[in-house]
Amino acid sequence: MLTHSISITDKAFLDTYLRSSSYEVSDLNFTNLFMWRHLYHLKYEVIHGLLWISGIYYDKPFLFPPLFKNAEDLANLPACLEILKGKFDHIKSPAMIKFLPASAVELFQNTAPQQLRFQRDRDNDDYIYLAQDLMELKGRKLHSKKNHLNFFRKHMEFEYVPLTKDLIDDCLSLAQRLKVGNYTDLELDLLQNEALAIEEALQHMDQLHIAGGAIWVDNQVEAFTFGEKLTEDTMLVHIEKANADIRGLYQAINQQFCIHHCEDVIYVNREEDMGFDYLRKAKESYNPVKMLEKYDAFLI
Repeated sequence: MLTHSISITDKAFLDTYLRSSSYEVSDLNFTNLFMWRHLYHLKYEVIHGLLWISGIYYDKPFLFPPLFKNAEDLANLPACLEILKGKFDHIKSPAMIKFLPASAVELFQNTAPQQLRFQRDRDNDDYIYLAQDLMELKGRKLHSKKNHLNFFRKHMEFEYVPLTKDLIDDCLSLAQRLKVGNYTDLELDLLQNEALAIEEALQHMDQLHIAGGAIWVDNQVEAFTFGEKLTEDTMLVHIEKANADIRGLYQAINQQFCIHHCEDVIYVNREEDMGFDYLRKAKESYNPVKMLEKYDAFLI
């Protein structure tokens, strides 16, 4: 629907818009856009000073919230929406903007009052945690996490090492092993696309400025994770993979990442659950300090 495909060479250009727009949602981050560009068929285009990114979500075309270098450019939102509504009409699809944070809804309502209808999107809310909570696992609500972690530390010899390109093949091997199991067609498709996304991110880890680590157990990588700063006070976790057959390993990779990479932030954003019950249960079990609520905005 839009004109330009996203490539690694677009990082500097897109980052100027991403950093100025300050939506603070996990979706609007260059690494996420780059990693998942194939799955969501992402394209971008600048229209009336606003940078728009389009994609396809569960077979439905959508737009990300518009990005801008100057907040004044949002005055062009009504004119942009007229053009974009025409593009959606051309492909005979309802027009919508996804991943709009609750903090921006009033602004969009006031800027284009006759053109947008809003609807909560709980499945895509970001889970936000205190970094200190994830490091220490103190308190009754995190007691079971601490027990699993203590079991792992007591019964397993392990080593946490910084993520480097030397570990790419080991990490991809683990991702392949973890794909074995009983999954729905949708879950399997997501896992296959996730494997591609992981490989893309790791192969370009220097350009993307991501940081992470891996845990060795019995001479092989059994867990790895990586993320980057989303804002000055928030670390965004892009990927966390671990062998669930090893009790306490997920708790260990989570804690070790925070200890090594989150010492200078207050919050950790662990992204959304996408409506999957098992992900929601897992993310809620870590006791988020807040949820970053998101909305869909439908073009009328």
